Amino acid sequence: MSNVFYRSRKSYPVAVRAEGVYLEDAQGQRYLDGSSGALVANIGQGRTEVAQAMAAQASQLAFVHGSQFSSEVLETYAARLADFLTLPGFRFWAVSGGSEANESAIKLARQYHVERGEPERFKVVTRVPSYHGASLGALAASGMGARREVYAPLIREDAWPKMPKPDPSLSGEQDAERLRAVLEEAGPETVAAFICEPVVGASDAALAPNAGYHAHIAKICREYGVLFIADEVMSGMGRCGAPLAVRLGGEVTPDLVVLGKGLAAGYAPLAGLMAAPAVYDTVMNGSGAFKHGFTYAGHPVSVAAGLGVLDIVEREALVTAACERGAQLLSGLQALQARHPQVLAARGHGLLLGLVLGDPETGEAFPQPGLAERVAAAAREEGLLTYPGSGAVDGMRGDHLLLGPPLSISAAEVEVMLAALDRALATTGVSASV
Repeated sequence: MSNVFYRSRKSYPVAVRAEGVYLEDAQGQRYLDGSSGALVANIGQGRTEVAQAMAAQASQLAFVHGSQFSSEVLETYAARLADFLTLPGFRFWAVSGGSEANESAIKLARQYHVERGEPERFKVVTRVPSYHGASLGALAASGMGARREVYAPLIREDAWPKMPKPDPSLSGEQDAERLRAVLEEAGPETVAAFICEPVVGASDAALAPNAGYHAHIAKICREYGVLFIADEVMSGMGRCGAPLAVRLGGEVTPDLVVLGKGLAAGYAPLAGLMAAPAVYDTVMNGSGAFKHGFTYAGHPVSVAAGLGVLDIVEREALVTAACERGAQLLSGLQALQARHPQVLAARGHGLLLGLVLGDPETGEAFPQPGLAERVAAAAREEGLLTYPGSGAVDGMRGDHLLLGPPLSISAAEVEVMLAALDRALATTGVSASV
């Protein structure tokens, strides 16, 4: 009997090794990781230079508490990261995971307004669907009914007004303008921040607004004195073919940028937020301290992993590679859409791509979800790992596959991925039934 607390009752194969875009389990089965785990393993596996950087840091300085010390590696990494993201003057707050990072952003937005003498601002406008993390604050910000339902009694719902998800039939400006109505209904004087994923991840695979959306969102936020938080945990660090996905449709600089997953690319737990100078200065010139913290915030070994990953991303031009291989993969997915009627849409940016699945007769989601899980299971049998999801339509209906291989994937490996997915779609057909 295992002593592991598994996430569900399903069977879990034991992974034993990995190299590049491939994983291998204890039975010798090899898988092409078409989702980078959960869009984490951006540089691929087996990068010894990252492991060596971590070992060297652990030998020199394994841990300091952030309330007492900074570290050389953290100072270096924060400066490098600000340059890579083109966020001059921004300050990096380092934590262990995306949930912690979004939790930190929410708390910082609240404290910012308190420091400015506006304690009545506590609400955070979010979208439906969306996913910002598993901790209670990040989950409350999320618009995913299935994940929130059991914890709803712990959430103050009026603190989290919801805005509709992006509508590709609208211009970016028209789409963003819907935020104004939500702010007016909530009482703009009570709203601290608006948070969104520039390209939606797990909750509605690779859904993105039209150009101009985020710039207009930023304009509305400035007009109402509301902070704009870009949740780039999944979409950032080059995955969408740009250092920050929020800038894909026009130049915009949010007040807070939340990062994770690709920061250390799975080699160590690392996430964080970049805070605009005005936000940082308001806190430091006010009470003088961010009233928040985690034991492993700024952990030197994790930060060393992040520095090693950033070296590889820059040296191998993986942001450009994400554009090139993403265009190849999206073209292939669109060809699959033409061959398999259950594929209603193929979309996304860079190597954050998605397939929307449903009823080809109606062009809508099936009444009961399940098709995405069946396609993912069939793909797994073909040696391809994907990221299935459901509930984007109304919290229950809606099937999709999220696809996001490592940014280091080769053109030949993209073709292997497409062939396996083609066979999986052919095997599962168009029915939603099991």
